[in-house]
Amino acid sequence: MMKKMLIVVLLVALMVPLFAAGQNEKAAKAPLVTFLMPTKEQPIWIAQGDELVAKFEANGYRTRLEFAEDVVERQVAQIENAVLLGSKYIVIAAVDSYALSDAVEKAKAAGTYVLANDRLIMNTKAVDFYVTFDLFELGVAQGRYIEETLGLDKGAKGPFNLEIIGGSPDDPNAQVFYNGAMSRLKPYLDKGSLRVPSGQVDFNVIATLAWDSSKAQARMDNLLGAYYTDKKVDAVLAAADCVALGAISALASMGYGTPARPFPIVTGQDCELTAIKSIINGQQSMTMFLDAEVLADKTFEVISSFEKGMKPKQDTTFYNDMIDVPTAMYDPVLVTKDNYNIVVERGLYTEEDLM
Repeated sequence: MMKKMLIVVLLVALMVPLFAAGQNEKAAKAPLVTFLMPTKEQPIWIAQGDELVAKFEANGYRTRLEFAEDVVERQVAQIENAVLLGSKYIVIAAVDSYALSDAVEKAKAAGTYVLANDRLIMNTKAVDFYVTFDLFELGVAQGRYIEETLGLDKGAKGPFNLEIIGGSPDDPNAQVFYNGAMSRLKPYLDKGSLRVPSGQVDFNVIATLAWDSSKAQARMDNLLGAYYTDKKVDAVLAAADCVALGAISALASMGYGTPARPFPIVTGQDCELTAIKSIINGQQSMTMFLDAEVLADKTFEVISSFEKGMKPKQDTTFYNDMIDVPTAMYDPVLVTKDNYNIVVERGLYTEEDLM
């Protein structure tokens, strides 16, 4: 009996390293997915990166996550390195949508699948798929919020004063946000119940290079000084929280935020921590939540389809100045003072963060 037990123990001891070796070999054969995010400065990119890694690792993929800190050259080098390390898939949230075409074409030529994340990579045929939120609908939601809060949809005649702080002209998403918002607001501009005292409505004029808060603040300072000495601003269509922050700083310096002169409606997107606190404090009016968990689910569905040799399901296409890129979309969520706790429920922040 003792001999039999000894034999069993020895067999088990021999099998353990064989099993471990088999597991290691299996892990080594798992597809490698590299996620390239633009910066850690905005919490939304950290949340997206973490959710993508968690989703794919939970399903047996190997992953890499890197941030370019908004340096184009660094992101180009990261793409090249991802190929050298054997990445089967590279998911890229571009620092600059127009600066990555050469890098992704080399990756594609090496047999790597290239997916654009949230920001479409332009001027190349080397993009296999695009996963993003509904860009146009996000702008529609911002415009609709202004429309409904001012009562324009109920026949309010105003005229109400609006100024527009757009996104970066080198980000193709910015134009789509603008188009969505203007689809709701232009009819009121045409009727005169809504007006832009500065006359600055064209996207090329209202755009904010690099989504820079300080540039947004400087422009808003100029608008207030030139056009609002004898009138007040009723609404600011700000494309994102970063430019909304600049607009709010300018407004506060001109005396807004008091009972006699409350802040106007100020829109945004991204649920940045400063924006959520600003909403709680009654400065910014709304923002849009882009759920990183839903993005990860959509991205996983696309790559799973490629792994099975199937064509991924697409909701629409976006033209990148060269091809119509198949696209999967998810819906952004409107966040106001009435439901801002969603950012805690979804794990973006803690209650302590908001204090």
